[in-house]
Amino acid sequence: MNNSESVSFLEATYQKIFPQDGSFRDKATARLEQLTMPHWALGDLMDLAVDLAGMTRSLDPPVGRKAVVVMVGDHGVTAEGVSKYPSEVTAQMVYNFVAGGAGINALAGQAGARVEVVDMGAAADFENLIKKGAIRSKKIAAGTNNIAHGPAMTRTHAVLAVEAGIEVANELSLEVDVFATGDMGIGNTTPSTAIAAALTGRPVTELTGRGTGLDDTELRRKIEIIERALDVNRPDAADAMDVLAKVGGFEIGGIAGLILGAAAQRKPVVVDGFISTAGALVALELEPFTRDYIVCAHRSVEPGHKAMQEKLGCRPLLDLNMRLGEGTGAALALNLVEAAKAVLTEVATFADAGVTGTSAK
Repeated sequence: MNNSESVSFLEATYQKIFPQDGSFRDKATARLEQLTMPHWALGDLMDLAVDLAGMTRSLDPPVGRKAVVVMVGDHGVTAEGVSKYPSEVTAQMVYNFVAGGAGINALAGQAGARVEVVDMGAAADFENLIKKGAIRSKKIAAGTNNIAHGPAMTRTHAVLAVEAGIEVANELSLEVDVFATGDMGIGNTTPSTAIAAALTGRPVTELTGRGTGLDDTELRRKIEIIERALDVNRPDAADAMDVLAKVGGFEIGGIAGLILGAAAQRKPVVVDGFISTAGALVALELEPFTRDYIVCAHRSVEPGHKAMQEKLGCRPLLDLNMRLGEGTGAALALNLVEAAKAVLTEVATFADAGVTGTSAK
C-alpha cells in the first residue's frame, strides 16, 4: 500500500483545507477601498466580500448556486423530558420539508436556494422518500443513545457521521457554490449544549437555553441532564471526535463533515444557529483552517450561542431573535452573501465613474 492509499478519508480531507488566499483578499480590499462611497461605508458587507474573494480565489466569487443542507437525527436523551415535543416530530418535519411547508422551505426559496434533506440518524425509516430521491440517506443508526446514561454513539459511528457529511458536500460539489447548514432533531439543543460546554469550558448554567420553550422547572431539569451527561461521559475537550461520540448527535457530526467538505472545496459555508454551530466547533477542532470558510449567519436567542461564536472567532451577520433552526438563519444570510458579491463586482470605483475622491492631505 502506498502513502496515498494509507491516508484516511478524513485526513485526506483535512489536507485539502488551506487558509484563504491572501493575494485575492488584498486585491478585493484594494478595489473596495476605491468604490464610490466613503471608506468602508458598507462595513461588515465589505468584510464579507473580502472573505468571499479569499475563499474562492476570485474577484468574481461564484455564489449563485446555493443549497441549504438539513441534517436529520434523533436523540435518546429526549426520554429525559428535555424537549416540549415528542421525538416523532423529527420524522413528521422531514415529510413537511419534502412537502415544502416548513420555515426553511419558505426562506430558502426566497433566497433562491435548494433544500437538501439528509437522514443522518432518524428513528424513522424514510425508505419511500429515499426511493423517490426526495431525501438523501446517510443513516448511521436509528437515533443516538441517551447521553444521560452513557455515550451517544461509538467513536466509529462519530467518524462515520463526519465522513458522511463530507460525502454530501462532495456529492453536491459540482452543483453548489455556497453551502448552508441546517438541522432537524427533537432534543438536539441538549447535546449541542453539552458540546458547547465541553469545547468552550463555560458552565452549563450559562450555556443552556429553553430550546422549544421550556418553563423554569423544565429548564432546571435540562441543565441537570446536561451536567449529568458530562459527568457520566467525561468527554475529552482535546479530542473533538471523543466529544462528538460521547455527547453529540448524528446530525451534528454530519454538519461538521459538511463544513469540512465545503472548506476542502474552497467554498463558503454559511453556518446557521445553535445546533449548526456545535457542528462547526467540532469541525474547527478537527481542522482549524476550516474557520476560513465559515460565515456565521446569525445569533440565536439560545444563550450559549454567543460563547460558541466567540470560540469560533466570528461575528454573526444577523441578530433577529431567531431560534427555529432548520437552516432558516443561514437561508436569510445567503441574501447577504449575494449582496457582498454585488458590492465587490458591480459598484463602480471613483476612477470608473469619474467621481472625485477624498482630498489628499
